[in-house]
Amino acid sequence: MEPSSDDAVSAARALPVVLLYRKGRELSEGGHEADTLRELTRQIAEIKGAHFAGEFDETCSYLTHPYLVPDDTLTVAEARKLGVRSVRDLYGGVVPFPFVATKLIAHSLPDGATVAPPGWSRAFSARTASLVLPGYSVFSREDARNAAGALWKGGRVRIKRPCGIGGAGQALVADTDELEAQLDALGDGALQAEGLVIERHLDGIETYSVGQITLDDMVASYYGVQHLTVNNHGHHVYGGTDLVVVRGGFDALERLGLPQDVHEAVARASAFDAAVQTGYAGVFASRRNYDVARGLDDTGALRCGVLEQSWRVGGATGAEVAALRTFRNEPDTYLVCASTREIYGNEVRLPAGACVVYRGVDAQAGPLTKYYALGETRRKGA
Repeated sequence: MEPSSDDAVSAARALPVVLLYRKGRELSEGGHEADTLRELTRQIAEIKGAHFAGEFDETCSYLTHPYLVPDDTLTVAEARKLGVRSVRDLYGGVVPFPFVATKLIAHSLPDGATVAPPGWSRAFSARTASLVLPGYSVFSREDARNAAGALWKGGRVRIKRPCGIGGAGQALVADTDELEAQLDALGDGALQAEGLVIERHLDGIETYSVGQITLDDMVASYYGVQHLTVNNHGHHVYGGTDLVVVRGGFDALERLGLPQDVHEAVARASAFDAAVQTGYAGVFASRRNYDVARGLDDTGALRCGVLEQSWRVGGATGAEVAALRTFRNEPDTYLVCASTREIYGNEVRLPAGACVVYRGVDAQAGPLTKYYALGETRRKGA
């Protein structure tokens, strides 16, 4: 006797529930960000053996405690309201103050800073100073001028909006006039409310991704290299990441015998991650990703430092999903190579075995295809 549709619905409801949660970041319905997030959430549910029940609805009563995939990092207050208590409750992260989830914590305040947000930890900034590029976080025009003036002694500086993604919200400034123009465009009110990062500019930059993910009983860590591509408007933007993912923590990565540049990136990211756990009470994350830059400043000095953290679904998540699925299905596999790509335009050739997470025409971005692909895997004893 075939099961009825009611039986199928009951069975689905009995499974653990995975939900997409929109914190409020503006994602247009049908846009590439929203559609990508939805598809990745569906695949995370599949790996967990759970039921993807769409978007979180606070008016609904869920039969099982839901697992959330938020579109942004949650605050402690938001997490409590949603019932998120630990890394087993979400694919993302939780912070005590909104600024902790942004680029701002990568740098200290300038000497004599006049403005700082509630909860700012000067002790954390002191502990991580050797792990990041020369730079400052500022919340006033006076502090911005002082920070830029100190950094210009070593060459040009880059100013960054704290929540910019994929290189957006950045500008290169070489003198006072250029700085003032950028500050005028931002406005003093936004500067005090949001903050701004002022950082040493690097040329010939290479950006590494270093991260760790926890899903149920699985812990995996990775390193990788990011790639740029040209979008439909002729701008260089994020184009994907190649990852090497291993079972276990950051120490499992270091046992691989990494090249010196990769070893340095992993060491800085893992030390920054450890500092966060003790520097800001209440932080926890099941998806912890750090961008680490390596390049030359205007004096010719080689610099390497953590740029920012991401405790939410990001550009490398497709590759993370590929690795987690492999680890779940193949218990003897301990290492996975996987990659993500974002390709603009209509002429897109997919590699064999590629998994498409978005393919369409976005209202702002134009024709765009996003996919991930599985590469080499290694098994114990092989």
